[in-house]
Amino acid sequence: MAEEDESGEDEQTPLEALGILASQTATIAPGLDHLEAYTMEGLLTVMWHGPSEAERVVAMVGGAMGGLLGAGGLYHEIGVALADMGIGVLRVGYRRPNDLDLCTHDLLAAMELAARHGARRFVTVGHSFGGAVAIRAASRLTDTAAPGVVTLATQSAGCEPAEELVNRRLLFIHGDHDQILPHQSSEMVRFLAGTGELMIIPGGDHLLAGARDEIRERLLAWIPEVLAGD
Repeated sequence: MAEEDESGEDEQTPLEALGILASQTATIAPGLDHLEAYTMEGLLTVMWHGPSEAERVVAMVGGAMGGLLGAGGLYHEIGVALADMGIGVLRVGYRRPNDLDLCTHDLLAAMELAARHGARRFVTVGHSFGGAVAIRAASRLTDTAAPGVVTLATQSAGCEPAEELVNRRLLFIHGDHDQILPHQSSEMVRFLAGTGELMIIPGGDHLLAGARDEIRERLLAWIPEVLAGD
């Protein structure tokens, strides 16, 4: 529902504020839908894995150039595997990549869409620039609604709201051979949050491609546990 602002007028929700001009959905494969929403600020794209009515949902975003695949193409694999567990997965493509405020808005709008279908608990996941988006979006929700955040080779810029996530489960994954963002970026965000697990990948680069199996195994255990409230 929209909230009432100080002027007495209804404040728009993130989804309403997109100003969607038109939208369409196509089923790509069993359990995978492709959604597009056309707005004056650009095209918002969502790849939606699993049941649309899932109460537990993972919302994933890419880096400063956008994209739907995530680090080393990990997002599609995670989406398929979690959907088989009954967990919904949203892979969100930004309207305007590298605009932190708009990208955070996009993630919140996609999560609101899932909530309108029945979602109650979210884990946000972001790679590189998307780490800041994932943290900022989670900070806008309650501890119960967004109990966990995963960052992959995150930047530290824009992650100041991490200090509001002290009661959440946080997982920071970073390679120690990242030539774009050093692993100290994740260490800094963990310091800001005052909590969280830091997983350093020996020899890992910015896409973490060489450690995809290890990371997938970790996330497929960690995410369902967090969403279950354990």
